[in-house]
Amino acid sequence: MAEQASLEERRAALDAIAEKIKACTRCPLHSSRTHAVPGAGRVDADIMFIGEAPGYHEDQQGLPFVGASGKYLDQLLAMIGLSRNDVFITNVIKCRPPGNRDPLPQEIDACMPAYLTQQATIIKPKLVATLGRFSMALFFPKTAQISRIHGQPKYANERIYYPLYHPAAVLRNPNLRPVMEEDFKRIQTLINEFEQHGTIEDEPPPPQQLSLF
Repeated sequence: MAEQASLEERRAALDAIAEKIKACTRCPLHSSRTHAVPGAGRVDADIMFIGEAPGYHEDQQGLPFVGASGKYLDQLLAMIGLSRNDVFITNVIKCRPPGNRDPLPQEIDACMPAYLTQQATIIKPKLVATLGRFSMALFFPKTAQISRIHGQPKYANERIYYPLYHPAAVLRNPNLRPVMEEDFKRIQTLINEFEQHGTIEDEPPPPQQLSLF
């Protein structure tokens, strides 16, 4: 019962953050949104996926990755025997930028520490999978290129940080599909190895951004 109560408390805390996100006015994006998109999934998920920002369909429904990219993400999850109910999916920022433009630095600065960091603290994922360059930049050097470091895990803060291409990039460039799927297939193996061996001591020091989580 104690474990169940703990999960209930964590769900309540996650729901409270979601309510704050829905009422948020920390940056100008709140004025043009239809719905904020806090994220969705399992409160004690081993895997947390972090995308860039909500798009049109996400803004309409208030849920993450529900357009074409989301359908492909569902396929990738099914490929490794998982569904959305087994993971937690969210974005760096929680409101759609006009015209689906890139998030601005000030929008990330206003949103990410207040919400994404707190979500990760509650969920305690074993693996954080970054989808695309904006979420990758939170945890890896800003000079890193997704084309060079995709599929190369970093171990820090008792967690795996795993950079992946964004599903939208794969849909735009089908040549990336085999690479994305091979990277995806490694996720459960990485978690299993990490559970057996714990933190890998000989990894280089993580970039400063990792301290946010």
